[in-house]
Amino acid sequence: MTALAGPTADAFWASSLRRWNTVCWLLFAVMAVGLVTIDRPGGSKYAALALLGGVVLCYAVLDRFPDNPVVRPYVYLSVLVVALGGLAYLRGNYAALFIVTLPHYWMFGRTPRASMGFLGLATAGTLTGSVLRQDGWSVEFFSETLVSTLIVVAVGVLIGLWAHSVVAQSTERARLIEELERTQAQLSEAHQRQGAADERERMARDIHDTLAQGFASIVVLAEAARAGLHSDTARSAQQLRSIESTARENLAEARELVGSAQQPGQAAAGSVAQTLRRTLDRFAEDTGLTVDAELRDVVCDQQTRIALLRCTQESLANVRKHARASTVGVVLARQAYGVELEITDDGTGFVVGESAGFGLDGMRKRLAELGGRLTVTSSLGDGTRVLAWIPLAAPMPVAGESGAET
Repeated sequence: MTALAGPTADAFWASSLRRWNTVCWLLFAVMAVGLVTIDRPGGSKYAALALLGGVVLCYAVLDRFPDNPVVRPYVYLSVLVVALGGLAYLRGNYAALFIVTLPHYWMFGRTPRASMGFLGLATAGTLTGSVLRQDGWSVEFFSETLVSTLIVVAVGVLIGLWAHSVVAQSTERARLIEELERTQAQLSEAHQRQGAADERERMARDIHDTLAQGFASIVVLAEAARAGLHSDTARSAQQLRSIESTARENLAEARELVGSAQQPGQAAAGSVAQTLRRTLDRFAEDTGLTVDAELRDVVCDQQTRIALLRCTQESLANVRKHARASTVGVVLARQAYGVELEITDDGTGFVVGESAGFGLDGMRKRLAELGGRLTVTSSLGDGTRVLAWIPLAAPMPVAGESGAET
């Protein structure tokens, strides 16, 4: 029976009880027909019919209106106990009726204690009615009626307890399955929320590292170009060209972020060294700072290339906005188990522990997603050193080496 659980077990027992009740009510009908057609008219005949009718009526009301305030399960069982005792006193052939009503005590008793209590009362009532009908105890009553009744009761108790145990286990399994399904649904919802939060954070980081930095550069260049319109038109023209170039790159980045196909020459494709060099050249041109670059063209996957570029862009943006530096150094090198990107400046520096910016935190998270780490070293007046390290699965040959000073 261990295979029966939940709805399967409920359907099994419901089907079995329906078949048993069919037998029960057929026996009631046969007894009623026999009392009407065979028995002689008299008080005992009508009393037996009244007892049968009372049992049938109570069961019909209980089955048809389970929530009625009058006929409750215990009321029906009490009527059944009285009817069996009365029929045992009025009629001699009560055994078949007693046997077929045994499941009702377990159906409507609700608890094993209540079921066994009503079954005990029914047993005592039928035996008492039988004794009164025979005017006392006899050897025949003891050897046949009493022993057979007790055997039937014992078997009924064992079967009832077993069935109750199986139903209880099935109910518990159904509860556990329902709880498991509810927990799985909650877990799935939590995963979906976490996934949405992670995606929002990733999009925010990408927007900060690309569009926001580009717009910041455009604003700075536009202010510088406007200030030099009358005094240095050539410089202003160059800055306007830088604004146009930066705006085009931002547009391409925006298209990439919303799912458009990557265009040739974007960060996700091509040489790491060449991509970083273009970024450094643009930075030097826009800011007028000296950039010393030593870039080895490391062979790596697309995500690593993007992470290295984003770290470079964020570091250069911080130099532009906060460092007040004159020289920036950038070193890209292949180490034994990974690739290192070091960016230094000779600016004012800062207290690392007091930094609460989104940029450094975004770089740390981006590198952590690839198994890498970010180390920031700085102090007031001593400049800043940013070291990004990303592991590579296996040693890879370098594609070439390119070093220059701008």
